[in-house]
Amino acid sequence: MPLPSTMTPIATNTLVSNSANLTFSNIPQTYTDLVLVGVAKFSANPSYSGIIFNGDSGTNYSSTFVRGNGTSASSGRNTTAGQISSGSYSANFIIDNFNIQNYSNATTYKTVLYRTSQDNDVLARVGLWRNTAAITSITYQIDTGNILAGSSFTLYGVKAA
Repeated sequence: MPLPSTMTPIATNTLVSNSANLTFSNIPQTYTDLVLVGVAKFSANPSYSGIIFNGDSGTNYSSTFVRGNGTSASSGRNTTAGQISSGSYSANFIIDNFNIQNYSNATTYKTVLYRTSQDNDVLARVGLWRNTAAITSITYQIDTGNILAGSSFTLYGVKAA
C-alpha cells in the first residue's frame, strides 16, 4: 500500500499575459512547509529572478550558493539582498524550485532551499528571510523584461508524514 502524499497543490498560476512578477497571496497556514515550482520563459535574459515574502523588498534576505556548468564552478554569498534570488542568467528559459521550511512559524526566521537549471547551468542556494512573521504571500519577480505568457508556477503545501 503506498504512503499518502504529503504535498497538496494550493494554487497554480499560468500567465495569460506577460508580467514582471506574479504573487501567491492568502496562503493558508495549515501546512508545515511550502514548495514553489516554476517553469518560465523570459522576454530577455534577466540578471536575476527571485522571491520576496509578504511584500518585504527590504535588505532582509541573505543567501549562499554554488553553481556549475560542467566546465567551471563558482560559489558566493550575499548578506543584504532585497530578495532570495537566482543570480545571473545565460538563457531566457528556467526551471525554479523553492522549498520554504517552517513558513507558518511566527518565532523563527524563514529558510529556503532553492534549485534552478538553465541550459547547462545548475544552481543550488540556501536563503534566509530575517523575519519571524508567518509567510502569507510570495512574489516571484525578475529585474529585466517580463515573464512570458504560458509560464506556469504551482505552490504546494507540505504536511508532515
